[in-house]
Amino acid sequence: MDAAIQDKVNVWLNGNFDQDTKDQIKQLQAGNEADIADAFYKNLEFGTGGLRGIMGVGTNRMNKYTVGMATQGYANYLKQSFGNDVKVAIAHDSRNNSRFFAETTANVFAANGIKVYLFEALRPTPELSFAIRHLGCQGGVVCTASHNPKEYNGYKAYWNDGGQLVPPHDKNVIKEVEKIASVDDVKWSGGEANITLIGKEIDAAYIEMVKSLSVYPEVIAQQHDLKIVYTPIHGTGIKLVPDVLKAFGFTNVTIVKEQEEPNGNFPTVSYPNPEEKETMSIGLAKAKELDADILLGTDPDADRVGIGVKDNKGEWVLMNGNQTAVLAFNYLLEARRTKGIARPNDMIITTIVTTGMADALAKGNNVACYRVLTGFKWIAEMIREKEGKENYIIGGEESFGLMIGDQIRDKDAVSAVALLCEMAAYEKAQGRTLFDKLIELYIQYGFYKEDLISITQKGMDGQQQIAAMMEAYRKNPPTVINGVAVAQLLDYELQKGTNIQDGSQWDIQLPKSNVLQFILADGSIISARPSGTEPKIKFYFSVKEALTSAADFDKVNLQLDEKIKAIIADMKL
Repeated sequence: MDAAIQDKVNVWLNGNFDQDTKDQIKQLQAGNEADIADAFYKNLEFGTGGLRGIMGVGTNRMNKYTVGMATQGYANYLKQSFGNDVKVAIAHDSRNNSRFFAETTANVFAANGIKVYLFEALRPTPELSFAIRHLGCQGGVVCTASHNPKEYNGYKAYWNDGGQLVPPHDKNVIKEVEKIASVDDVKWSGGEANITLIGKEIDAAYIEMVKSLSVYPEVIAQQHDLKIVYTPIHGTGIKLVPDVLKAFGFTNVTIVKEQEEPNGNFPTVSYPNPEEKETMSIGLAKAKELDADILLGTDPDADRVGIGVKDNKGEWVLMNGNQTAVLAFNYLLEARRTKGIARPNDMIITTIVTTGMADALAKGNNVACYRVLTGFKWIAEMIREKEGKENYIIGGEESFGLMIGDQIRDKDAVSAVALLCEMAAYEKAQGRTLFDKLIELYIQYGFYKEDLISITQKGMDGQQQIAAMMEAYRKNPPTVINGVAVAQLLDYELQKGTNIQDGSQWDIQLPKSNVLQFILADGSIISARPSGTEPKIKFYFSVKEALTSAADFDKVNLQLDEKIKAIIADMKL
C-alpha cells in the first residue's frame, strides 16, 4: 500500500478514535486493499457546498470525525465573522446516520459556545433555510446527500441569508476546515446547554409563509377535489407536503403508501431521485389507477420535485425540470399581471444550463431574467445583490428545482408541490391540462427541447479522467457539431467568451466555474459541466424549432429528439 495512505490509516488506528472505528479499519485491512485505499487516499473535501461522500470509516468518508472536523472549522469562521454571539440552525433528512451526524454537528457547535437550534426530528432542507432567516441565525447546516444513492450522506453549510455558502465565505470556511489537522483539534462536547430543540412552531410559520405564495385561492376553492397523488420517496416531504396542501385547500390527496415511511435504505427504489422514471414508477401506477390530475414526488430532503401529467394523447408522462420551470415561471408572471400585482421591477432568475425559454417568457412578460451559475446558492446571491432594487418572483433550474418568493434562499420542493397543484387546478378550471398549457407556450415562444447525459468515472482516477476531458475541449474546441458551425465558445473557468469564426473575445461577468458552452450557429447549445458533488461529467443539450400549431407537436417533438441524438452521436458521447 502507498506509504502516505498507510500513514493515515495508522493515525486512525493509534489516535483518539473510538474502538468500533478501529475495529472497522482492521476489517477493511483484512479485506480488499483497494477498499481501504479508497477510504484513506485523500481527505473528504469540504467543497463550496460542504461535504458529500460514502458513509464509513476513513478520511475520505462521511463519519463522526470528518463531520466533527468540518464543523469545528465552520464554527471558527462563524466566530471570526460575527464575534461570540452566534446562532445556527441544524436539520437532517431520512438517510441512515443523518440524525447522528446532525447531533454530532450540534454538539461541536455548542461546545464552541454557539447557540444551536436543532430540529427535533427530520425536516426538509428548505425549512432549514427558512428557519435560519426566521430565527435570525448567522449560519446553519443540513445533513443530507439529497438524491444520491443510500450509501451516501452529506453536510450542506448555510450563511445568514439562508443560502448556501458563496464567495468569499465558501473559500474562507474551506481554509478554516483545512486548518483542523486532527480530531484532537475538535471541541466535541461540553456545551449541551446551548442546544434548543425546535419543531412544530417553525413548521407552522413555514406553512403560513408557503400559503402566502398562493395567487388564485378562489380557483383552489372551486377545484379543491383535484385528484393529487404524492410520493415523498421515503424522505422528509411527508413531514410538510400533506399539511401544506391541506392549508392551500386541497382535499383529495393520495399518498403513495409504499413510499410514505421515511427510510434511509430507500427500499422501493435504487436511486431516490424524482428525475428517474423508475423512482416515480409506483406513483405513476397509482396516478393511472385513480385517474388522477397530477402526480408529484420529492427527493429525500424535499428540495427537488418531479411531476407527472397526462400528455396530449392522454398518456401519463413525467415532465423534465426545464418544462416544470417554464410552466411555473409563466404561471406566476401571467397570474401577477392578470391580478394587477405585477411590478415594473419584477425579476426571475435561472442558471446558465437551464432552458433559453426562460428568457423568452421574461421578455414576453416585460420582466428581467438573470442567469447565474448552476446551483441555488447563486440564485440566492443574486437576490441579495438586487434586494431593495428589484422584486424577485421565482427562480429555477433544470435539475428539478424551484424557489418561489424570497423568504427562503434554497430550492424548495414543498412550496413547489403546492404551486404546481394550484397551476393544475387553474388549468383544469379552464378545461385544459398542464401539458396543454405547455404546448400553448411552445406555440407562443418557440418549442425548446433539452436533454442531459451524465458520464460517471468512479475511483481514484475518475476525477483525473473528467479533468482531461474538459482540458481536451478547452485546447481543441470543435468548430463544427452535427454539421453546424460552432459560433461561440463560453469558458466560465477562464471567464472568457470566444467568437470561433473571427477569434474575438469578451469577458464573462460571472464567478469562475468549470463549465464550457458551445453555441451553434442555429442557436443550439451544448454545455459540459463536471459535477461538484459526484464523480460525473454532465452534458446538457438545448435545441429549438418553431411550433405553429398543437397538431404539429408530435412531429416537431420527434425532429428535436433526432437533432439531439445526432449531436450526441457526433460528439461521440
